[in-house]
Amino acid sequence: MGSGRSSHLPAPTRARLGSSTWRSMHPSPRRPAAATSNPAMLLLLLCLGWAPPGWGWSRGSSRGTAGLPPNATTPISIMGLMPVNQSEEESRITQGVLPAVYLAMDQIRNESLLNPYSLDLRVYDTECDNAKGLKAFYDAIKFGPNHLMVFGGVCATVTSIIAESLKGWNLVQLSFAATTPELADKKKYPYFFRTVPSDNAVNPAILKLLKHYHWKRVGTLTQDVQRFSEVRNNLTDVLDGKDIEISDTESFSDDPCTSVKKLKGNDVRIILGQFNEEMAVKVFCCAYDEEMYGSKYQWIIPGWYENLWWEAWINSSQCLSKNLLTAMEGYIGVDFEPLSSKTNKTISGRTPQQYEKEYNARRGDGQSSKFHGYAYDGIWVIANSLQRAMSYLNSTNEHQKIEDFNYSNQKLGNIFLSAMNETRFFGVTGEVVFKNGERMGTIKFTQFQEQKEVKVGEYNAVDDTLIIINNSIRFQGVEPPKDKTIIQEELRKISLPLYSILSALTILGMIMASAFLFFNIKNRNQKLIKMSSPYMNNLIILGGMLSYASIFLFGLDGSFVSEKTFETLCTVRTWILTVGYTTAFGAMFAKTWRVHAIFKNVKMKKKIIKDQKLLGIVGGMLLIDLCILICWQVVDPLRRTVEKYNMEPDPAGRDISIRPILEHCENTHMTIWLGIVYAYKGLLMLFGCFLAWETRNVSIPALNDSKYIGMSVYNVGIMCIIGAAVSFLTRDQPNVQFCIVALVIIFCSTITLCLVFVPKLITLRTNPDAATQNRRFQFTQNQKKEDSKTSTSVTSVNQASTSRLEGLQSENHRLRMKITELDKDLEEVTMQLQDTPEKTTYIKQNHYQDLNDILSIRNFTDGKAFWMESAQASLIQTSEFRFEVYKDGEKAILKNHLDQNPPAQWGSSDPSRTSKDPIEDINSPEHIQRRLSLQLPILHHAYLPSIGGVDASCASPCVSPSASPRHRHVPPSFRVMVSGL
Repeated sequence: MGSGRSSHLPAPTRARLGSSTWRSMHPSPRRPAAATSNPAMLLLLLCLGWAPPGWGWSRGSSRGTAGLPPNATTPISIMGLMPVNQSEEESRITQGVLPAVYLAMDQIRNESLLNPYSLDLRVYDTECDNAKGLKAFYDAIKFGPNHLMVFGGVCATVTSIIAESLKGWNLVQLSFAATTPELADKKKYPYFFRTVPSDNAVNPAILKLLKHYHWKRVGTLTQDVQRFSEVRNNLTDVLDGKDIEISDTESFSDDPCTSVKKLKGNDVRIILGQFNEEMAVKVFCCAYDEEMYGSKYQWIIPGWYENLWWEAWINSSQCLSKNLLTAMEGYIGVDFEPLSSKTNKTISGRTPQQYEKEYNARRGDGQSSKFHGYAYDGIWVIANSLQRAMSYLNSTNEHQKIEDFNYSNQKLGNIFLSAMNETRFFGVTGEVVFKNGERMGTIKFTQFQEQKEVKVGEYNAVDDTLIIINNSIRFQGVEPPKDKTIIQEELRKISLPLYSILSALTILGMIMASAFLFFNIKNRNQKLIKMSSPYMNNLIILGGMLSYASIFLFGLDGSFVSEKTFETLCTVRTWILTVGYTTAFGAMFAKTWRVHAIFKNVKMKKKIIKDQKLLGIVGGMLLIDLCILICWQVVDPLRRTVEKYNMEPDPAGRDISIRPILEHCENTHMTIWLGIVYAYKGLLMLFGCFLAWETRNVSIPALNDSKYIGMSVYNVGIMCIIGAAVSFLTRDQPNVQFCIVALVIIFCSTITLCLVFVPKLITLRTNPDAATQNRRFQFTQNQKKEDSKTSTSVTSVNQASTSRLEGLQSENHRLRMKITELDKDLEEVTMQLQDTPEKTTYIKQNHYQDLNDILSIRNFTDGKAFWMESAQASLIQTSEFRFEVYKDGEKAILKNHLDQNPPAQWGSSDPSRTSKDPIEDINSPEHIQRRLSLQLPILHHAYLPSIGGVDASCASPCVSPSASPRHRHVPPSFRVMVSGL
């Protein structure tokens, strides 16, 4: 270090340094390490005037006028504290700013701004060391002239120590390169000012940029260094209350990858970083590995890095240069603006561009620094403040001058402090104005584009304005990145073409149902339709049309109706479908039940089941439905719920994610209510299946729909089960679900209506009377079933069972044969009685058994008679014979019911007979002959209809003796009455 340092300073610098200053730049050998270990003790010793051995103290000339022009009568000293040692990196700043400093001093002297004074800057080397900086400061105070102000302060630690003690010396310090936020504390550093914006000054600019692009959600990534932590803390304060959320705050010491992963996990898209160049390389390598770059992310980092900063640290990372540059592409750097881009003239009368040319010419090939403009404006600030102080002193007439200042003159110190606070002018770095000692400067924005940084905008802190240069910011997407993953909820709605197609099919189904209704009403008086219960048919059609109508409601979702209307539709469509199902199948099953009740009437009683009763049954089913639905609506009504699904990328490639949502009609206990409804409908279906099976052998088309009901129940059951299962599995696909539900309803309703009405339509068109023909009961011997039932066609509303009909038919046939035999015997007896009266005894003795056989007919008919009524005619007509049998011991006497009191002519016989026993008189041969001659032909004639003889409705069988050869011997003069059916 030693002697070679001065050779690197520019010649004007050496010329302007006084002898004391020059000696301070060439100190004696370094002091022992122990001497600098305690800055507080060192400060105390320096105040006492003691210096450690071996330290070189600067005792210069009175005011150091070397290098000043001859006409400068009164130089005023300014203490310059900055590192000059070339071995320190910060010394490059000094080498870069001194040409600008002396350029400003020359311009001020030439303009005689401080006439009769001139500025004399004396530079003291702090070497960016706390102890050496303090020594240089106290050397300047003890051995140098009275310095009116302190100019400089590059290293943060040295500057903060010196600035804290300025109040005791009444010195105002102005820094051009100390950007540490710590120095903004005016309570601790009340006499400290700086022309360069602090690191915290970028935060208002960042806030403006965030608002410009409507970024309201950010995250921070900070290196664990005090400088960066202070900026981060200040940023938090700046963003507080500005409607911008810091969603995640991460910090790291050496490896930032963990923090980068956390930022990605928290969906942070706008990252505000605070770290140095070395850590920046590691950060972007991690960002590349985590794919946190490109169109979805925006990095905002410090902009004070050196040019091509990544090249010095790329070898220390595990990242390829290509990958690093890919991740870096598009980052935005934020830093103060070295020179104003405006073309306005500054306080010196030059534009910033003119100044830059003069500066470059003065420094030549020497080191440049981005702080040179702030140092240049700093000298103008000092001159402007002193000029204002001079004006103030002249206006007060206190006869005090600025050269009268000393370190104990608090009054002049306060005047200088006030003058500094009132500074405001346009300099080469922009508007120069202080707020609490902080420079309200201009902040620039640069963007890394194609491996180079390009200025894209600037922020003016004085006006609080942000200017983006010709929309030069390039985002890698079609638009600026979003501050978070924008989740755009997209309703999964039913396709309009699909809804239109299914609605058209539904309309066709309703037209078909209307045609069936018209057919049913028009032909309601036809026997085929009338016997099939047209009112029940109308209910079946009505239920089908309600089921069809529910399809229109199932297809209406949030894309067609509002949320409130959709919630109402949830209830309406459930009610319509439930009522429609019950109406259609309830009416169908009620019809089947009536057929079942008639044909399974084991008590053989007459039954009349009218349509009103069937309507009551359907009404009861609907009443159960209404009870369930009302309880459902009151206790736990259906409401609109929204189901959200996993996010999907935007098909259009935008920086958004699509979250599909789907509307459902649900409630708290949906499973319970559906279970109740399904259980009730399932029982109804099972009951219908049972009725269809029981009536399967009834083959009257007009009455029996069991085959079609069975087919309908089978199809509906299978389709409902399959439809419900597939609909549940496709609940996240509304188009598929709606298509399945609609097709199931259309199919079930259509197949049910067609099975009920198409056969009737065909039958009525081809053979209208086929279903109403009265068929006779026939005995069938080749039945395949064990019960040997005979299928018969009946038109009566009261029917006997098939098995009993078979037995009665057989018994009827046997009785006919028996009556035929008895008829022959009766005819023989009649012939004998008419020819030979003496044969009465033979008859009395030998034919009582035959007469008793005839009388036994009554006992059989009384026990075996049955009634079979039909809508058209009686199946079997039978005759009932009524005889009264009086037994007197072994005698059987026939008594004529029509002749209980004999006529008067019978009483004209021998009067002596009236005194005899009535039994003997009745059983006399004359009476027997007379009664038999009358009763036997009557009995024969009355029984003929049962075996195919003359009609029993004939009131007088004796009117035409030639009608039957069996009655040719019957006298026509007797009045008789035949009781027969």
